[in-house]
Amino acid sequence: MDDLDWETNRPAVFGAAYRLLGSVAEAEDVVQDVWLRACGADRSGVRDPRAWLVTIAARLAYNVLKSARVRREEYPGPWLPEPLLTGPDVADRVIVDDSVSTAMLLVMEELTPAERVAFVLHDVFDVPFAQVAGVLGGSAAAARKLASRARGRVADAREARPKASRAERERVLTAFRAAAEGGDIDRLVRLLHPDAVYVADGGGRAVASRRPITGADRIARLLVGVAARSRTDRVALVEVGGELALETRRDGRVVRVDTLEIADGRVTAFHRIANPDKLRHL
Repeated sequence: MDDLDWETNRPAVFGAAYRLLGSVAEAEDVVQDVWLRACGADRSGVRDPRAWLVTIAARLAYNVLKSARVRREEYPGPWLPEPLLTGPDVADRVIVDDSVSTAMLLVMEELTPAERVAFVLHDVFDVPFAQVAGVLGGSAAAARKLASRARGRVADAREARPKASRAERERVLTAFRAAAEGGDIDRLVRLLHPDAVYVADGGGRAVASRRPITGADRIARLLVGVAARSRTDRVALVEVGGELALETRRDGRVVRVDTLEIADGRVTAFHRIANPDKLRHL
């Protein structure tokens, strides 16, 4: 495998699988399968090892993604992508851009599996459309159209959801954490956009609202109530998907990860991942 420089290209393999699946565990499974297939393949004609490995990952993830659609329709309550730690203290390097943020992964979740594959392979990893077509089983022209449609929807989402600076995120999250822990509903309401949306993923394994909650006052009261009932060790700022988020621990274990969308100094969307199956890798 030395000729493929696996350690150098592994972050791209994992990054492609994670963007397609929104699951750390499933992405790691894909990485292992790519390794095994690459070891047993004839690599004499491989000119671009990174593109070749990423394409194998996409083909495997594409099959998983099509079956995952059915599973997610049966999922108990809202589904959110698994949080991916990305800060400077993370041992395994991953390729990070805004396409691994919770907000963008949720946008890509609305794409068809084929659109998602075309966008991730071509727009994120620069894989030629001829190779994308090989994964999707169509023509290069069809793959180009799929990527174009996906690109338009992602661009619309980016325009509608301007990205807050790291300094603004840190300021808002620090104030938000203090207000929630202090039971300051009025302060939370001021930090939340009036039309903010709260979505929680408990997966039927943790107590969580089965439907989105809208409105600053309702969200603030919910968060204060949960904080008052919870016996937690600490709530810390961590980097998830390239953006600062809040991580809650109890008895040394991660029990919640909250990713927030922020615009003009206020929280517009609050995503809480409480499903223990999605937090085990943390």
